[in-house]
Amino acid sequence: MTHEGIPQPLADLLDEFSFLERGERVDYLIEYADQFEPVPERVAVRPFPEERRVKRCESQAYVWAEDTDDGAQKYWFAVENPQGISAMSFCAILDDTISGASLDEVLRIPGDVVFDIYGREVSMGKGEGLLGILTSVQAFAREATGRQGV
Repeated sequence: MTHEGIPQPLADLLDEFSFLERGERVDYLIEYADQFEPVPERVAVRPFPEERRVKRCESQAYVWAEDTDDGAQKYWFAVENPQGISAMSFCAILDDTISGASLDEVLRIPGDVVFDIYGREVSMGKGEGLLGILTSVQAFAREATGRQGV
């Protein structure tokens, strides 16, 4: 499976996930959810601003981006629903694999990554929420690209 143009750590993770059975996939995602680190207070404090909230996410996820000195971005997340395991795992995966990647690579990530990670049986509502998290991240990358005049 090739994942041309997307951040290499994410491509590597997608290759890994392509070999996992459903049970292994669930265990892996729970591990990622356990690694989730919420946005630090230096970036945002509760109550989080509504404009940072992911529109279609039932887990009340929020997204922030900080520009880095090398023209990339560091992404931060909050998931307010303590049962939002899928949202927490996806946010942890994105932080782990795309924070620090080039903006161009971030913008090339297709929405299908949600299915590549969670499987085709992911519910429509959950899939929409996860895609909304990715879309929010990409909106920050698009905005930064515009500021940089790229």
